[in-house]
Amino acid sequence: MAGIVGYGAYVPLMRITVEEIANAWQKDGKKIGMGIGVQEKAVARDDEDTCTMSVEAGRKAVALSHIDATKIGAVYVGSESHPYAVKPTAAIVGEALNIGPDMMCADLEFACKAGTAGVQMCLGLVKSDMIEYGLAIGGDTAQGKPNDALEFTAASGAGALLIGDKKDEVIAEINHTLSFTTDTPDFWRRPKAEFPSHAGRFTGEPAYFKHVLNCAERTMAVAGTSAKDYDHVVFHQPNGKFPTNAAKMLGIPLEKIKQGLLTPQIGNTYSGSTMIGICSILDVAKPGDRVLAVSYGSGSGSDGFDITITKNIEKKRQKESVWDLATKKEYISYTAYAKHRKKLKAV
Repeated sequence: MAGIVGYGAYVPLMRITVEEIANAWQKDGKKIGMGIGVQEKAVARDDEDTCTMSVEAGRKAVALSHIDATKIGAVYVGSESHPYAVKPTAAIVGEALNIGPDMMCADLEFACKAGTAGVQMCLGLVKSDMIEYGLAIGGDTAQGKPNDALEFTAASGAGALLIGDKKDEVIAEINHTLSFTTDTPDFWRRPKAEFPSHAGRFTGEPAYFKHVLNCAERTMAVAGTSAKDYDHVVFHQPNGKFPTNAAKMLGIPLEKIKQGLLTPQIGNTYSGSTMIGICSILDVAKPGDRVLAVSYGSGSGSDGFDITITKNIEKKRQKESVWDLATKKEYISYTAYAKHRKKLKAV
């Protein structure tokens, strides 16, 4: 048995509504919000970044697991917005959590699926007995060019999953995982470019849906399951519309994606998106529940996971749920948003 032994999420307190952003550019906020299925997004303060959020999420995961942090043999942080171009976020996180120095560390980048890639790496290392525990984190302070479509959804947040294999500690067994990857350039950011570029509608059918649907179907084929066998499903959430449509295409009732669908309330946290969704599901899942999780990263690829919740979940839940974090908020103006995101010069 190998799987999740601890989990934690962090969502910044500040929020800006889609309407507030739209008003700054003389656009119809209600129409835009309905079109993308997003109401507001979480915004990191100017003293918050991927590193600080990863530390907070990781600290929660380790505390919940009740293990000695020095037994964690690997720390991987996936993000598109590491605070340093050359200096590992993972090493800072490991040091802050008193894990080091005997730890493997690396920063990962595969657009929005770098966090789940870290989960796969930790799972492989644990199952091969190279390490006792591994910590995988996905987090971002996502960039969106002012007056671009991404500005309405690009948000901040982090999710952490601690991986181990002790039967009395695993709260969610990872039965199967696989990936589906192609060279599909729907989204990119060149070196020294402040904001990413994207291929507009091309990001939909040939990119997101092709990879998410194929990965989900192949994961179910390997697991010998079908859509009806899952109690909870979470997909990467670039907006509120895509994961909802993906569920419909796979014949998954919308109530099964409800618990993990956070983007309408906190925006697209990029590498944190699927990770935070899994954390939210762990807040409420019951022993024996089956979970299907499929991430997506532009460029392009998806990681799929077939997960079974164990009886240990009853004694390992966060006191403050992900939805508590989503509803605890402080609204800000576009001017304050630009200040904290350091976008005034870009405008």
